[in-house]
Amino acid sequence: MADSILEAFLNNCEKSPDKLCLSFESQSLSYAALAKRAHRFGAALQEWGLEKGERVALFLENCPDFLAAYLGIFMAGGVVVLVNTAYKQVELRHILNDSGARLCFTDRERLPELERLHSDLSSLEKIVMLGATLDKFLLCESNFAPHLPQPEELAIIAYTSGTTGRSKGAMLLHRNLICNVESLRQAWGWTENDHLLLTLPLFHAHGLMVGAHGTLTSGASAELKRHFNATEVYDSLLTGQFSMFFGVPTMYTRLLSEASQRSEKPAPLRLYVAGSAPLSAQTFEEFKEVFGQPILERYGMTETIMNMTNPYEGERRPGTVGLPFPGQEARVVDVKTRQPLPPGMDGEIEVRGSHVFKGYWNRPQATAESFSVDGWFRTGDLGQMSADGYYTINGRAKELIITGGYNVYPREVEELLQSCPGVAEVAVYGLPDAEMGEKVAAAIVRANLSLSEETVITFCKDNLAGYKKPRQVTFVEALPRNAMGKIQKHLLR
Repeated sequence: MADSILEAFLNNCEKSPDKLCLSFESQSLSYAALAKRAHRFGAALQEWGLEKGERVALFLENCPDFLAAYLGIFMAGGVVVLVNTAYKQVELRHILNDSGARLCFTDRERLPELERLHSDLSSLEKIVMLGATLDKFLLCESNFAPHLPQPEELAIIAYTSGTTGRSKGAMLLHRNLICNVESLRQAWGWTENDHLLLTLPLFHAHGLMVGAHGTLTSGASAELKRHFNATEVYDSLLTGQFSMFFGVPTMYTRLLSEASQRSEKPAPLRLYVAGSAPLSAQTFEEFKEVFGQPILERYGMTETIMNMTNPYEGERRPGTVGLPFPGQEARVVDVKTRQPLPPGMDGEIEVRGSHVFKGYWNRPQATAESFSVDGWFRTGDLGQMSADGYYTINGRAKELIITGGYNVYPREVEELLQSCPGVAEVAVYGLPDAEMGEKVAAAIVRANLSLSEETVITFCKDNLAGYKKPRQVTFVEALPRNAMGKIQKHLLR
């Protein structure tokens, strides 16, 4: 196994330099072409004065130069800081100052946000915008020998999605990246013959550390899109040239909606993967019926990349995230005693293995609180393991509702409400209550505007224990979500 993503990529460049690596709009890059472009980034960064271990931010939409810059930063010995393209001044100020990034690559659309902040960014010395500014920056005359990262060197600072508060920078080592992608390539049978349709954002682990890493290390190819568009993706799937598609649940519901308006259906792919948010059993079954193939649901997070997967060969069980990837461990523990629990009992999921991050950047206390003394990482996700090893996620520990002394898992109520006639989308959360401590509340996007609060509560009363039914129902036009489709329940509260 190679020591880093960069080394594995360069090995594939040497093996098959002319093979298609990446297509994007009218561009097609071979492995040799992407390596040459990355080399220019690395040489320019070194000539500019980037020192080993210094941070470079990527505040870019999907494009080939995102990956060229990414690989080039590693070639120069730098550390990549991933920045969500939807972020505005408050988030940008926090991430760029917290990481101490010296340079930031960006594009025309995002440049104004950085320029408004520039005087507030203590460590940022240079902003390089794609286009003429980048072309000038890449004019480098000096000889350059690419740095090959060692396994224990810091590779990425990836900030948590911040669904509950200020995001923290997860420090991912080169060892974490390469070990994780090798595990998922083994689990999913990823080879050089695969062709991935990649519409996920590269600033996120799902798009970059699954989609891009898997492609670059296996010697496969990918077609990259700027963003997800259901009509365009459906048309692409109809061509029959792709073997894999990765998405978040919202993408799959939109593809189902697109399919309902089309007479032609795509032929089954080798692999559809869902993650980054829970996939409902209803969407799983509908997609299987319409597209002729069950989605493979997996489970990951910023700090660990990929943790679990439903089997590539074997039962893909709806409502579960499957079993640990090869070479990884997982367990369920009591949230108070931290002792392991037997199958069928609810607790907090912990994971351990070479994929788990080093800790939080400049947050030693948060790092210490996140690990047990024997190296288990506390994910903060509640769930249980079945007798045959399949894991089910019930929600975040911070989202558990305790009403009148009873535990209510929001996902259980959400899955029931999703089957209520007239409900399009739903989020369940807790609100303070003087009598019960907390009360169950639901925010609902209606598919039928005649749906009433009374109908919703009655539907729950007939199907759930009384203490689990919502005591407050709010109808909203849309649920607040972050860039990867995760519902931001703190905003609903």
